[in-house]
Amino acid sequence: MNALDKKINEHFQGLVVRKDLVKAVKGNAIVPAYVLEYLLGQYCATNDEDSIQSGIETVREILRKHYVHRNEAGLIRSTIKEKGRHKVIDKISVDLNEKTDAYEATFSNLGIKKVLVDSTTVKAHPKLLVGGVWCIADVEYDFNEDKTTTPWILATLKPIQLSHFDFDSYIEARRQYRRLSGSIC
Repeated sequence: MNALDKKINEHFQGLVVRKDLVKAVKGNAIVPAYVLEYLLGQYCATNDEDSIQSGIETVREILRKHYVHRNEAGLIRSTIKEKGRHKVIDKISVDLNEKTDAYEATFSNLGIKKVLVDSTTVKAHPKLLVGGVWCIADVEYDFNEDKTTTPWILATLKPIQLSHFDFDSYIEARRQYRRLSGSIC
C-alpha cells in the first residue's frame, strides 16, 4: 500500500473498498455489490494479507448468518421468533401511516411489514422514506394478543447504503489532502 492509499484509509476509514475483493467474495451469491463493499470496507481496509483473509472469512460468515434470501425468509422469521432477536441484512423502506401517526418499516426480503420505527431513526436516515435502504438491523419478536399490533420490533438499524450525506465530515477529511506538482498528497 503506497502513502496515498494509507492516507485515504486513515481519513476515510471504513469507506475504502478494494474492488478486486468484491468479485472474490461474491462468487455466485445473490448479494448486492454495495452490501459486499460495505462489509469489505469494514473488515478488509488494510494492506496486511493475513488480516484481509481473516476479514474475507468474517464477511462470508456475516452474510451466511444474517443476509436474508427471499427463499429463506420463513426460516429467518422463525429464527427471530424462537430466539426473540436476530440481526438481518435486508432492504428496509419506511412509510408514514397517517391513520396511526406512526412510521412503519417494510423488510423487502424478510417479508415483514408494519414494523414500528421511531421518528429519530427516520430523521437520521431520511432515505428510508425514499425507496428504502439496505441495512443491518436487529429485529425482535414479541407476540401480543392485540390484533392491531405487529409482533415485529426494529431494535437497531445501521444503514449499509448512504442514508444521508455528511458533507461537513467529507470536507474535513478532504482537507487532509493538497496538490503538489500535479499529484494529490
